[in-house]
Amino acid sequence: MTRPILPFLRAAGRLAAFAVATAGVLLASGVPASAAVPTGRYVALGDSYAAGSLIPTQVDLNCLRSNRNFSSLVAASAGSSSFVDVSCSGATTDDILNAGEGVLGIAVPAQLSAVTANTALVTVQIGGNDIGFSGIITDCAEASLSSPLGSPCKKSYTAGGVDQLQARITATAPKVTAVLQAVHRAAPNARVVVLGYPAILPDSGNGCWPLVPIAYQDVPYLRGIEKSLNSMLARTAAANNATYADVYTPSVGYDTCKSRSTRWVEGLIPQNAAAPFHPNAKGQQGMANALLAKLNS
Repeated sequence: MTRPILPFLRAAGRLAAFAVATAGVLLASGVPASAAVPTGRYVALGDSYAAGSLIPTQVDLNCLRSNRNFSSLVAASAGSSSFVDVSCSGATTDDILNAGEGVLGIAVPAQLSAVTANTALVTVQIGGNDIGFSGIITDCAEASLSSPLGSPCKKSYTAGGVDQLQARITATAPKVTAVLQAVHRAAPNARVVVLGYPAILPDSGNGCWPLVPIAYQDVPYLRGIEKSLNSMLARTAAANNATYADVYTPSVGYDTCKSRSTRWVEGLIPQNAAAPFHPNAKGQQGMANALLAKLNS
């Protein structure tokens, strides 16, 4: 399987120097000491947002997986009797259902193979790579250099009167459905939770070019695309006996344009340990809190 995170990192380097802090990350406070969540076997499925790419400590370099991602925090809080995290950077819905390879080209089993009949909880965060997340960010960042006040990215993706990104979201819905149905077959008694994606760009306004190199008029467009993706995930979860955990709403005000000490998602040049345009440790903590709140509701 192709792994879009690597070409994205290389493309980001053409725009600016990519530097990632290597210092240890302290967990923020806020996860309840105990939670009314399933305490049996917990399996985490998903992509780089779930894996915690480049957040210390990386426990699987082939999948760029951190032991400080949201699922690890939730498992520790809930006291899960068994915790298996098979989230992997670059993963698509296909990688949940079928064997593929990680970012280093090393074989990775189908994520679904970790879901067993005695599994009590399964979390799924997937879909971003199915619509081409890395390519979208790279294309839009590069396009902004020629028209920072315009909407070069939107013009490209809607040329001919068809919004290509909305079409990709529509095409991804049945793929997410297939994942959820496969999870239910593998673990009939498990609680299944689908997580959306946190706010990457500000929830209002036109962003902060050049700090985050997305053209002013493209920011509302891309914000709408992310919200559309999250809405699709929520609808698909509801239609397939799964719970949807909204991580976008609690992340509003903590986007890439905020200060280093505030943001949950890093920009093109991360100032906290994380991959570009991915959640940092604060973002993972925030998603963990949102997931625990949903499980306790």
